[in-house]
Amino acid sequence: MKEILNYKLFEIDGTSLNVFSLLKLFLFVVTILIIIRLIKKVIFRITRIDQSKKYAIFNLLKYFILVLSFVIGLQMLGFNLSILIASSAALLVGVGLGLQNLFSDFVSGIILLIDSSVKVNDIIDVNGLVCQVQEINLRTTTVLTRDDKYIILPNTQLTQNQLINWTHSDITSRFEIKVGVDYSSDVNLVMNILKESVVHQKGVKKEPVPFVRFTDYGDSSLNFEVFFWSDAVFRAENIKSEIRVRIFDEFKKKDVTIPFPQRVVHIEK
Repeated sequence: MKEILNYKLFEIDGTSLNVFSLLKLFLFVVTILIIIRLIKKVIFRITRIDQSKKYAIFNLLKYFILVLSFVIGLQMLGFNLSILIASSAALLVGVGLGLQNLFSDFVSGIILLIDSSVKVNDIIDVNGLVCQVQEINLRTTTVLTRDDKYIILPNTQLTQNQLINWTHSDITSRFEIKVGVDYSSDVNLVMNILKESVVHQKGVKKEPVPFVRFTDYGDSSLNFEVFFWSDAVFRAENIKSEIRVRIFDEFKKKDVTIPFPQRVVHIEK
């Protein structure tokens, strides 16, 4: 048995790897995986911390443990890390210059996990793309769009670009619908129709109370905006669509006309 455990598999620069070292490394890896799983269970059982912060804390601890375990694993195999780092210093500089963007993504991932400016389940708008954060890793963030497509974004897109976080402090957000009516329309009637159409819509919050603004005299219409609040931020476009249908139906019942631009062309003979 002793001969089997001491059997040399191969040797690199004076450092030999035998069966016992390999077995010891395997047990070490299994132990680390068990520890990570136990840490996850403990963190996610804490009720005083919300789900997104639990996720961030667990990921930071997981990555720290993995990096530390990698270093310890190399030492267990007999590698001299100081010599290894010194001999590969020039190579590391070259690799670092070539992988600047990759390192930027890693740093951005750490920032996202620490400061919680963007959290799992947040609804964000990145360069016009409205999506829900599904997972934040060290290099990339996985998001789900409104048409149910998963997109993997480099973390630098979330830290270096301006973005809107619809649910940063509160999941309830305000939305608006714009509509124009003919100049012959009864302004008070239009405002009542807009407000009633929103108030009775499923998914619209009762508080704060929805309200209507007469915003402008347009070229061919009187312009209004109706404002409402909703918790269904990710699917708000569906709610807005249903409200528009309700408004259109009510306008038809009350003979309120939505004008369209008209142009008069004079032809000289």
